[in-house]
Amino acid sequence: MDTTARTIAKAVCWQALGVVVMTLLGYLFTGSVGAGGALAVTSAAIGTVNYVAHERVWARISWGRVAEQHGEGPLGG
Repeated sequence: MDTTARTIAKAVCWQALGVVVMTLLGYLFTGSVGAGGALAVTSAAIGTVNYVAHERVWARISWGRVAEQHGEGPLGG
């Protein structure tokens, strides 16, 4: 399971990329960098909260995971 800090770092990185793409799309549709940027920042804030919540819920669900085997590395154990 990832730590909360790692999940948040991944969410911030992903949303930063999304802000760039959404700003570009917003500009293309509205002709305004300000309007596109506002849309992008709002979307990123909402998306980040949803992503972190989604990841933390799925981190608690064991369905579909392959069990880790401790102590069975290349040196034995």
